Amino acid sequence: MNTESNFPVIGFIGAGNMASAIIGGLLAKNYPPKNIWASDPSSEKLAQMASDWGISISEDNQQVASEAEVLVLAVKPQVLGTVAQALKPTLEQKPALVISIAAGIMVDSMQRWLGDETAIVRCMPNTPALVETGASGLFANSQVSDAQKQQAEQILSAVGISLWVDQEEQLDAVTAVSGSGPAYYFLVMEAMISAGERLGLSTDVSTQLTLQTALGAAKMAKASDVDVAELRRRVTSPNGTTEKAVEAFEQGDIRGLFDQAMVACADRSKSLAEELGSD
Repeated sequence: MNTESNFPVIGFIGAGNMASAIIGGLLAKNYPPKNIWASDPSSEKLAQMASDWGISISEDNQQVASEAEVLVLAVKPQVLGTVAQALKPTLEQKPALVISIAAGIMVDSMQRWLGDETAIVRCMPNTPALVETGASGLFANSQVSDAQKQQAEQILSAVGISLWVDQEEQLDAVTAVSGSGPAYYFLVMEAMISAGERLGLSTDVSTQLTLQTALGAAKMAKASDVDVAELRRRVTSPNGTTEKAVEAFEQGDIRGLFDQAMVACADRSKSLAEELGSD
């Protein structure tokens, strides 16, 4: 693929942090700027994006939708219904693959707003997409072709990994694992930094050691041919320092706490979908 015509025109409705991250990731992988459109209420933000990246911009959602072969809905969930219903006439005249990255809005709701025949991919990304290390769960409705699934995967893979689920309900689990997951790791980092300080380290030293250890552990796990349980066992010498720490975690029921927390997260994801999709 070496000409602009080989790349579908992608339109972004909403130009916030996640949309900007995806656009930046696409451009870093040599996607043609002229094949990317963005709309947003902020003319200042759009002008900056056009200046920095050379993409096409408009304050008119309809214009972006009329240009796009793939339309990414990157607006807040609370306004998605209003935005989507306004786009329906344009999409009826010029169908496009619609990718929604709005949390909690189910496909049934989007089909009601956009039309039953609309090809829709619902995506649950996470914030590390902002540094091109994201993890996204994807679900496609029956109108999405194999070629369109490949397009959606390529777009989201510009900022990390993208994995498909077979049932839309599984996106609640994706939310619990990766969507909200960065906050769990940040919380663990907070706790480790504070504990390091109480053990006598300066804030700077404790912070740097904690963050580098988190990065190193993740890179080891990604590169390893064994599972994380085996990696843990390999660094846990019998009656050694690590074993004492792991025993303290287990006595505090760390596994039960994670299970309780992630079930609560998935349950909230389900209830949000019911609340946000009721319009």
